[in-house]
Amino acid sequence: MSVAETQENSSEVSQLSTSEEVGSQEDQPTLVHPWPYLEEFFEMVGCKNNSFRMRCKLCAPKYHELMAFKNSPSNLKKHIEKKHPTRLERYTQLTSASLKRKSSTEGSLAPPSKQTKLWETQRVSQASVDKVVLKFIVQGLHPPHVVQQQGFIDLVQHLRPNTNVMTRNTVVNKVTKASIEMRRKLKAALSEIEFIATTTDCWTAHRHSFIGVTAHWFNPQTLQRSCAALACKQLKGSHTFSALAGALNDIHTEFNIREKIVRTTTDNGSNFLKAFRIYGQTDENNNPEPVGESDGEEDDGGQNDDDDEEESVEGVEFVDAGALLDEDDYLEYQLPKHHRCACHLLNLVSTVDALKAEVNPLYKRVSRSTFAKCSSLWNKSSRSTTASEVIEDHCKLQFLRPVATRWNSLFSAVERIVRLTREQGEGALAAVCSELDTPKFTPVELAFLAEYAKTMSPVAKALDVLQGETSVQMGWLVPTITLLRTKLQQLNIASKFCEPLIAALLSGLEKRFGEMLTDPELIAAAILVPKFKTCWTSDENIFKLGLDYIRNHLDCQAENHISEGSQSSEEEDFFSSLKKTSPLETTQQLDAYLGCPRDTVEVLKSFPAVCQLSLKLNMALPASAACERLFTVAGLIFRPKRAHTGSKNFENQLLLRLNKAYW
Repeated sequence: MSVAETQENSSEVSQLSTSEEVGSQEDQPTLVHPWPYLEEFFEMVGCKNNSFRMRCKLCAPKYHELMAFKNSPSNLKKHIEKKHPTRLERYTQLTSASLKRKSSTEGSLAPPSKQTKLWETQRVSQASVDKVVLKFIVQGLHPPHVVQQQGFIDLVQHLRPNTNVMTRNTVVNKVTKASIEMRRKLKAALSEIEFIATTTDCWTAHRHSFIGVTAHWFNPQTLQRSCAALACKQLKGSHTFSALAGALNDIHTEFNIREKIVRTTTDNGSNFLKAFRIYGQTDENNNPEPVGESDGEEDDGGQNDDDDEEESVEGVEFVDAGALLDEDDYLEYQLPKHHRCACHLLNLVSTVDALKAEVNPLYKRVSRSTFAKCSSLWNKSSRSTTASEVIEDHCKLQFLRPVATRWNSLFSAVERIVRLTREQGEGALAAVCSELDTPKFTPVELAFLAEYAKTMSPVAKALDVLQGETSVQMGWLVPTITLLRTKLQQLNIASKFCEPLIAALLSGLEKRFGEMLTDPELIAAAILVPKFKTCWTSDENIFKLGLDYIRNHLDCQAENHISEGSQSSEEEDFFSSLKKTSPLETTQQLDAYLGCPRDTVEVLKSFPAVCQLSLKLNMALPASAACERLFTVAGLIFRPKRAHTGSKNFENQLLLRLNKAYW
């Protein structure tokens, strides 16, 4: 600094000190330091407008004043950083220490800061850090030993120094405790629900087998669907029908929902079908007697009736208790009503039943030659990076390769070829075939692919509709299949190549969905969906089946409501069935519902009896895709490097991940 500047500053300071000396002496007794913890560095001289005049004690013997806004001491900190950097650490310590105790300057002139500073943030407790780390592991599907990695430890301690990071065993214990709490809250939520539907399926990975179960229900107030994962338990031994029935029965009993389940949706596996045929509920008998086991017992017991009477009179008859305990009377387990997965049935229609179209020799020849060339392209594109680059250069998009277990992947792969041909031209596809040395498509084969994609498009859309989880209901099944049949019949008129395919698809739909399309309960479920009501078909006989079912069950609901709500004598209870229910509770409500022009779910709230029956019939899902989604998340946890994870720890982490709303 020059001599002139020094003299000028000293003159300004002297003038300022002399001019304000009298005022400061007068005001000082009434002034309170706005930041008492900074009295070690700064002395308050006065105030001007919205600022405080502060004198730096560290600049002594020089007299140096600076202005600090009333809502922030940032200018003071900047002065320390610039003029006294060696005292910055002490300044920070004083600022942090002031946050640990309550401020005693509530009546001072300085209002609180509008923006929280980094050093003024609230300290985070060890429990909150552990909770956040646990959520990070569960939601991110990380292995528990990630907390022992040095990089993770450095990250946590850098964000919050002097914080202890949990060990792997602590993480596992906390996951177990959180899982117990989650199950408790889920049980409490399910206890308030009247009707529940479940889906179940089996999954095998890395030489381990699991059975998964998901629960679905409607919120009585909002009529919105909710769901939760109940279990993903390991299955040991053979997957027999009795083993599956026992596992399902245990899971239903654990959550106290066995009597609330209206339907359980599974795929068409023979073990599941037999389990529900033997132990499940049916319309005629809840536990039908198996064929072939009781006949022999009846014959043996009827040979010598007189001798049996004499033995029972003369002495005690000895019975082999072990044989009685081992005898399976098919009353050991109780399973709910069963429903076959509609998506799995459509998958069979699109694969197994569609093959019957090859009875037609013309269709067989065109179909096999076309799909053989498609397979060559799909194999080349998936096995060679050079082939992928060639396809990218000519077509700007990659081909999709079908998956054997999902038919809609075949449709998507064909649709991609048709799209590339339409957008890039047939020349681009021919150039790809030439460079990859695969047979080229003829114009007839390309036309066949386009017609195949157009024919199978309604089937693929029906699959996408039925495998939903939040919006779809059981009442969507019959209208979806009915509309699918109508669309296929319309396509059959203008079909050139795929007429045999359409006939095979229609035959498959009738074979696999024929009983469902005439089931009064499923028809009633469709009528009680405000979106459909009676607009999805023109068959009056179909509507009559559904409406009769609805009227009968509305009457039963009204009678049960009267019998449960009345507290009368035994004589009055005996004759309570003679009481006539109000028409508003049954017929008038149904007629008003059918005549209501609104098609939103909220319309059901205006008709309580209809709403209750609709919730019961539409509770179940037409497909078991929800359980398959559970296994998709399970595959992200049960990876090859984590294949030795304990089944219980694996299930706890999976259920916490899927049921994050309950912990």
